[in-house]
Amino acid sequence: MNASLPPTAPRRSRLALYLDLVRWNRPAGWLVLVWPTLGALWVAADGFPGWHLLAVFVLGTVLMRSAGCTINDIADRDFDKHVKRTTQRPITSGQVSVKEAALVGLALTLVSLVLVLTTRWEAVAWSVPAVLFTILYPFTKRFFAMPQAFLGIAFNFGIVIAFAAVTGHVPLTAWILWLANMCLVLAYDTEYAMVDRDDDLKIGMKTSAITLGRFDVAGIMAFFVLCWALTAWVLLPYQLGWPFWLGMAVAAAQIAWHFTLIRHRTREGCFVAFSKSHWIGAAIFAGVVLGYGLK
Repeated sequence: MNASLPPTAPRRSRLALYLDLVRWNRPAGWLVLVWPTLGALWVAADGFPGWHLLAVFVLGTVLMRSAGCTINDIADRDFDKHVKRTTQRPITSGQVSVKEAALVGLALTLVSLVLVLTTRWEAVAWSVPAVLFTILYPFTKRFFAMPQAFLGIAFNFGIVIAFAAVTGHVPLTAWILWLANMCLVLAYDTEYAMVDRDDDLKIGMKTSAITLGRFDVAGIMAFFVLCWALTAWVLLPYQLGWPFWLGMAVAAAQIAWHFTLIRHRTREGCFVAFSKSHWIGAAIFAGVVLGYGLK
């Protein structure tokens, strides 16, 4: 008798593969981007910015994060084969070609461009470096000790573009919020990097978790505290009242909770910390919105 062949895995549709490529089932990746961007949009507009700008920035954030995932996976396709968490990504596993993924990323970027074209030209101008830094980020992991800083630059352009779209310029408030969110990105993406640290060390990838070494937890907490302090300082003159400070208190409580998750440096704890980090931005955003609503 012939030995029976093992059952083959069912073929996945192109749509399912594309959704996996852009991390559709992992919304934490775009939620960490959207809350600081929308907070900046509310501050720039001195309250509700209108449905048009709200739709542009929510959709644009989701689309550009998705495009960033395709760029990242193209750049890291050979490295991802050696990391436990990423071996089955569509490009690395051979289910989606590099050319196909590039076309998906290009299409998402073009749709994002169409959205921003419905706002001011200043916002369009700031979108150009945003795209360039999004493309550059994955390659910095080969040579730069803190590639998360490049990621922060790319992620933070939403804040700059929000002010440009509303006011036509980028004031000091925007740059301080930009710096605050840079600290937030450094904190939560270092948590993320701690998950893969063992694998990254083997393949020679550079991350903030590796660079910080035994000071990783202390560094993350310092970044969180700096984010909180800069946000409180820059928004203090706006007199957003008790709702804002309630939101900041909830954010502070979450920062303390993150310490309990990462202090033992377990993969599970660090991944939970990263996946829940968007709630810090959500708490601050809620405080800003309620503060303007009751102002």
